[in-house]
Amino acid sequence: MPAHTPSANTRLTIAPFRAQTLALLLALAGLLTPALPLLAAETSPPLMLAKVYHVGVSLADYWVSEKYDGVRGYWDGEKLLTRGGERIVAPAWFTADWPKVAMDGELWAGRGQFAKAVSTVRQQTPDDAAWRAMRFMVFDLPAQGGPFTERIPALNGVVSRIDQPWVQAVAQFKVANHRALQNLLATTEKHAGEGLMLHRGASLYMGQRTDDLLKVKTHEDTEARVVAHIPGKGKYVGVLGALLVEMPGVDGKPGRRFKLGSGFNDEQRQNPPVLGSTVTYRFRGLNGSGVPRFASFMRVREDQPV
Repeated sequence: MPAHTPSANTRLTIAPFRAQTLALLLALAGLLTPALPLLAAETSPPLMLAKVYHVGVSLADYWVSEKYDGVRGYWDGEKLLTRGGERIVAPAWFTADWPKVAMDGELWAGRGQFAKAVSTVRQQTPDDAAWRAMRFMVFDLPAQGGPFTERIPALNGVVSRIDQPWVQAVAQFKVANHRALQNLLATTEKHAGEGLMLHRGASLYMGQRTDDLLKVKTHEDTEARVVAHIPGKGKYVGVLGALLVEMPGVDGKPGRRFKLGSGFNDEQRQNPPVLGSTVTYRFRGLNGSGVPRFASFMRVREDQPV
């Protein structure tokens, strides 16, 4: 693998990854079929995106629901799209008789089954058996209008009329205070749930990141783009030592870059996320320079375009 030099002050030289080299040779020989990407991206749907919950938020203003760890799915009234705008090829029966009503939700394979959900959604030729295990967990109607509190019964009505067991309305409820919220979070995570979501009852649906929608998790997590592979040392000689990743830019300025070196298993160090891909990492706050503290790799965000 050639050296990569992101700046004049940082020279990155990396030994070839043995597994990657073997995979390339097999692919060239026609013995290995590379994974196929989703269909070409269309315009990304204008999705409502969450910020992070913090103590002091007035919980009386919010509805609470479970955060489902799957692939964001947007039904535009005719087809399913990912968050990045790629077309999802689901079996015909999965979306049969769905209304020409925009629905925002999560394509979910169950708690702890994120990788299975991604694998199923990314197939250009849908695996019927895999899709039988999928659920479309609907949590909003983007085009409905009116505050979220009024959209909830409308959403329940739409899902009820679809009347398919794999299409489910996400349950929304209230909690009394921060302690009750933390107790619910602990119970959810104990049973392999990802976390919770808060949705302000008075909010309109807006295609932007907003504090009308908040995620509640023990660890914060977010995404960054892979810009370089940093070679390993010691026991990691010849494989990945760390990723150099770039956080999203703000106000037109380039995003901050930092090394993400923990959280990888042996297979991931031999076959690291490709340059340009999006990865999700967890962390605990930011240090004084704005770099995430105790950052740890979680997974490749494969529903995002490279």
